[in-house]
Amino acid sequence: MLRNSQKINIVLKTKIISIKELEKFGAVDTLNNQALSLVEQQKNIWETAARNYEALNQLKTKTFYFNHLEIIAQFNPERIRSSAAKTDAKSIAGRPCFLCVKNLHPDQKGILFQNKYLVLANPYPIFQKHLTISGIEHAPQEILPNLVDLLDLSQNLPGFTVFYNGPQCGASAPDHIHFQAGNTGLLPIDNEFENIIDNSSGIFCKNNCKIITSNNYLRKVVILLSSDKYQLIENFKYIYYSLSNQTNSEPKMNIICNFINNEWKIIIFPREKQHPSHFFKTGEEQIIIGPAAVELGGILILPREDDFNKITKTEIVEIYNEVTVGSEKYNNLVQSIKNITVN
Repeated sequence: MLRNSQKINIVLKTKIISIKELEKFGAVDTLNNQALSLVEQQKNIWETAARNYEALNQLKTKTFYFNHLEIIAQFNPERIRSSAAKTDAKSIAGRPCFLCVKNLHPDQKGILFQNKYLVLANPYPIFQKHLTISGIEHAPQEILPNLVDLLDLSQNLPGFTVFYNGPQCGASAPDHIHFQAGNTGLLPIDNEFENIIDNSSGIFCKNNCKIITSNNYLRKVVILLSSDKYQLIENFKYIYYSLSNQTNSEPKMNIICNFINNEWKIIIFPREKQHPSHFFKTGEEQIIIGPAAVELGGILILPREDDFNKITKTEIVEIYNEVTVGSEKYNNLVQSIKNITVN
């Protein structure tokens, strides 16, 4: 009788795309270029992917300006699967995991990374190059045991911004470890880093790692900068445990990660809750939105056109205030960071 891992490997072999196939669609000398070619290959053979990537060119967007930053609202009806996904334990148990290798669409293939992940083209994109990096094994969505993988992915995908959504912070598959990535430069936060520094509440240094805090960015944020992977991990762990609520569950957070000029940038958004009150209202007051890393990065995905048409700066501020961590907890975190960096 085959063990589960053996069964996975048998199916996995049918899902790994060959370099020869990727070469038809672009360069394959790096993982970054392979990923770009993969998106083109999937658009070429998979009708759903082709249709949804083409639809990006016609999506409605509008930009809201808040002094030193901007928020882009995007009407994207195909993202209703994510924005309104039911992620309670009963719902998760009652559906097949759509990220498990055996459940992938027949036309969906990916690139094997470190014998642990499949790099896939996301068939319901937000970006022109949108990846889902899914664990081969069905394991829970957790950042601490997989942080090294996030750093390695960002290092090998320098043309992408890689992000992680916590199991209660926008991940539509909290039962299966995965990351996502979009081409760098499309999230407003990719271009607002200097503004964040100029409006920061503190800049600290600890063991070759710079820690930047800001509560003046509509949402509270902590940024780690370092070329030293291991010091980066140690400082991330300190922030992780400082945010812990003394339970076995992961502290709520979204993470955005880049590797630029031989340096990692980890942007952490501590969260208070999964949905704002607007999600639960009825009638004209309801706004269907499931804030995740993309929303925290500055693009609000609205799958209903009515919500896109009616949202204003007032609701945007309310949404961010409700889902991100409160001032008291954030100030305690900043003080904790200050305490470990004074020497």
